[in-house]
Amino acid sequence: MAKKIILAYSGGLDTSVSVRWLKEKGFSVVCFLADVGQGQDFQVAKKRAHKAGAAKVIVGNLKKEFVEDFIWPSLKANAVYESKYLLATALSRPLIAKKLVEVAHTEGAKLVAHGSTGKGNDQVRFEVSIGALDSKLKVIAPVREWDLPTREAEIRYAKVHKIPIDVTKKKPYSLDKNLWGISIESGKLEDPWFEPKEDVFQITKPIEKSPNKACYLKIYFKKGVPKKLNGKTLNAIALIKKLNEIGGRYSIGRSDLIEDRLVGIKSREVYEAPAAKILLEAHKALESLVLDRETLYFKDIVSLRYSRLIYDGLWYTPLKEALDKFVEHTQRNVEGVVNVKLLKGTASAVGRKSPNSLYKEELATYGKGDKFDQSLAKGFIELWGLPYRKKR
Repeated sequence: MAKKIILAYSGGLDTSVSVRWLKEKGFSVVCFLADVGQGQDFQVAKKRAHKAGAAKVIVGNLKKEFVEDFIWPSLKANAVYESKYLLATALSRPLIAKKLVEVAHTEGAKLVAHGSTGKGNDQVRFEVSIGALDSKLKVIAPVREWDLPTREAEIRYAKVHKIPIDVTKKKPYSLDKNLWGISIESGKLEDPWFEPKEDVFQITKPIEKSPNKACYLKIYFKKGVPKKLNGKTLNAIALIKKLNEIGGRYSIGRSDLIEDRLVGIKSREVYEAPAAKILLEAHKALESLVLDRETLYFKDIVSLRYSRLIYDGLWYTPLKEALDKFVEHTQRNVEGVVNVKLLKGTASAVGRKSPNSLYKEELATYGKGDKFDQSLAKGFIELWGLPYRKKR
């Protein structure tokens, strides 16, 4: 009897070829397809998996859990990797790994698999998360083992075995899409001098074709979580989708960077994350209004480490759990409205207000009503600079 193996299946080139390869190695392949808001036609994906040789395909609707347990904690922490990557793909991996383990338990399987490459980050994210949740499960990574050294070789393999795929030699980009953003790599993008053409981008308009008139969005937060858009209460999924649609029209959230991968190499990555970019700018603007100086300063340090933990696949770790406690504590008073202006690829906070504001106009103003005693400044400066005064 063939050994059962649970494969994290996306419907893309690597995982579709993995199904066939695993079957040829004698495994009974159960595909787990995670719905994290990628907008995929899951019926097509299921048919593709079966055609490739899958014995069973399970689709899990993870959108709500993805937003509440992964996206919102990341937003509260202002997590951005290397100043540009809003971590959409990285955030989905620990959730998919969690469900992969759950399916393995339900199906009575002792083996799990993924379609990540041996030089990428996702292999680490999947395997470290799986090990943290159930160290007894054995992981197989076909892409690290098979004799298909290039994407072109995989495409040929798929054609030989009549596996339907969306990738061609002319457009061999690797895409990973979810509710929080899109990651795009490979093909011509591997040349860091190559300017991404418009066929690379999936949800954002070119800046040249975005509206000339600015759009204003009023976003209401409660304990660091966005709850309303322009006065209308929306559930988390609907809010993110709406911001992706609006932000995409204004070319918000594009980034192009040379990224330091966990395995020690640099890679060229292109990302689209309109909603993430808008919400990040709004959230940081509100925090600047309600958090004190020292907390803001230290939270910036935590944000850098938090983003590295997500990127490095260390979601299920004691440090991540401890940092969550700190971040959650900082969000108690992060409540209010931020007015965000969208125009030609930029999202800027142009107004903010909160019942917990630490801003006092009577102290900040230079006009009528000023209550700041400027005579106190002289003594303050003398004490502040005392350690640095030099005697001559």
